Amino acid sequence: MESPVPHLDRLFDYLIPPELDAPAQPGVKVKVRFGHQTMAGWLVERTDTISTRATLTPIRTVVSALPVLTEDIYRLATTVAADYAGTVADVLRAAIPPRVAKLERQWAQDHGTVREPVWPEHPEQTDQESPTVDWTVFPGWEGLFAEPSPEDTATSFALSLPSSFGAWDSMALLADAAARTLARQQSSILVVPDLKDLDRLERRVADRVGQHHYARLDSRQGPTQRYRSFLQILAGHRHVVIGTRSAIWAPVHQLGLVAVYQDADDQLTEPRAPYHQVAHVARRRTGATAETTAPARLLLVSPSRSTATQYLVETGQARDISPERHTRHRLAPRVVSTADSFHARRDHMGPHARLPGLAWQAAREGLDGTRTQGVGGPVLVQVHRAGFIPGVFCTRCHAPARCPNCTGPLSFTDRMAAASGELACRWCGARHRDYRCINCGNSRLRAGARGVDRTADELGRAFPQVPVISSSADHMVASITDEPALVVATPGSEPVAPGGYATALLLDGDAQLQREGLMVPETVMSHWMQAATLVRSASDGGLVVVTATHQEIVGALVRMNPVSFASRTLADRAELGFPPITQVAEVTGTSAEVHKFIAGVQLPYRAEQSPWIGPTPVEATVEATEEPRWRALLFYPHRVASTVQAALRAQKAVLSAERSATSVKVRIGGVREL
Repeated sequence: MESPVPHLDRLFDYLIPPELDAPAQPGVKVKVRFGHQTMAGWLVERTDTISTRATLTPIRTVVSALPVLTEDIYRLATTVAADYAGTVADVLRAAIPPRVAKLERQWAQDHGTVREPVWPEHPEQTDQESPTVDWTVFPGWEGLFAEPSPEDTATSFALSLPSSFGAWDSMALLADAAARTLARQQSSILVVPDLKDLDRLERRVADRVGQHHYARLDSRQGPTQRYRSFLQILAGHRHVVIGTRSAIWAPVHQLGLVAVYQDADDQLTEPRAPYHQVAHVARRRTGATAETTAPARLLLVSPSRSTATQYLVETGQARDISPERHTRHRLAPRVVSTADSFHARRDHMGPHARLPGLAWQAAREGLDGTRTQGVGGPVLVQVHRAGFIPGVFCTRCHAPARCPNCTGPLSFTDRMAAASGELACRWCGARHRDYRCINCGNSRLRAGARGVDRTADELGRAFPQVPVISSSADHMVASITDEPALVVATPGSEPVAPGGYATALLLDGDAQLQREGLMVPETVMSHWMQAATLVRSASDGGLVVVTATHQEIVGALVRMNPVSFASRTLADRAELGFPPITQVAEVTGTSAEVHKFIAGVQLPYRAEQSPWIGPTPVEATVEATEEPRWRALLFYPHRVASTVQAALRAQKAVLSAERSATSVKVRIGGVREL
């Protein structure tokens, strides 16, 4: 049933009337009578036998003209729903795009309902402008493109890129992998976290396999365009699928490769229930499918290395094919820290300045080519926050400025607003003048953080006659030229320069690392590596300046070795029993509902003390009329994961049938909230 209600998450038997015998095939959407209402659902199986003595209700109508839900996608959705203690209907909502009836009927008339893949005779159409990928620098790369067999034990591959531009362009690498897979008459799915990377990937894939052999799936497409791409994939007319997180569900034929870029990125986690993560779905999907008995290959590519991927490597579930140390050192830029004792003694104000003298000098030398043999180039400045001044604080009591209407954070949107003292709420958009602190009544405020726009404004005055380019989520720039310019960008919004950046300045490091959360060091390391791999090598004068004092993470960046940092982080979590060494389930809701939920969960093991942590109150809600939210955490080993998740899922169904604890949410693996 197409219903998010947990206790309806099961199969129901219906009778197929004679007039619907032909269109009512497995995979079509139907409408049936359920109780006193008409509901939509999916026909997943037909049988001649009846397992019940009850009188079956006939199907009312067949909605879709095509069987858009394939057997392997349904089986995958069922598995993912069980892994995340969710419902199959919620998973299928993300897997199958909204139906466009007119397009679907026209497609059925023109192409029929039979899935017959059409493989290109000459799939590789290498463009001379595309960089050539030398796979021989990746030890063990042959296994990625070898013929799969049912005996394969490790079909996942982890690749940490030492550089992300030129011949090491990450999107060119993914496109080349897809072309090699297509040459064996196998399909591939390439998933990237955002539209900036997707636009770059599309250009590379079009160069490698041609315009008529790939399909794109992303949220920017309109309903008709997205559903047309889906039908082309379903019919077997497209064998390379590129897109954001929803592309992982593409119903391709003969799946041979799934590649995920930056698997730990927040945007690769579904924001709606059951909150599944793309890398996990990809691992499930690269097992044996209905069309083949051999598993597909999974490639996890990133400039950094997540602890989840490192866990797979160290437990033998994935092979590390990252380049050897000498290759990484040859491509790496020189990295220096302003907190280093050598530089701190020469610049006493450096640790207190947002742009220390060392960073200013490095930017100047990168622009005019003093350090790069007279060849100047763009300089990347990575800042943590978007906007102009995204947060302000009281100068007396240091309390953050909050909107009197909705308690949202107040900020200055631009230079004119800061000069006139006009604050704007980042939640409701209300404007406030003559603001006074709600705690002490003070009217004087100070900037808590400087955003990308304020930084660009300051650098424009510090470096006159130098172009300043700003890139953030609101205005993202995909690529730039190699001409000297200052590029100010937030993490994940950095444009790519064909010849690499001459210098990169990583600002606000300590501000990022002071945030609370288990994933903070790993996330900051990923942001830094993403920027550092866009810089020229040290032999070409490339330099990265980081303004942070955290010795361990800065030391890993100086060595340009994210794999060792991920390994040490994983060892620390193993001592504490934190994910990914263990699994974690988060239960949120009102106090009474959470207590009732955890009291009814039948865990598969006994403990002297309650295995639950909490419930404890979460941060205050925005609306005063809302009841405060509470949270409970459960850590459990991987060996009992399926049993624990089944128990959580069963408890949701029980309380749903009782119509109690309806606001309780269960999230598996929400480690970013820890």
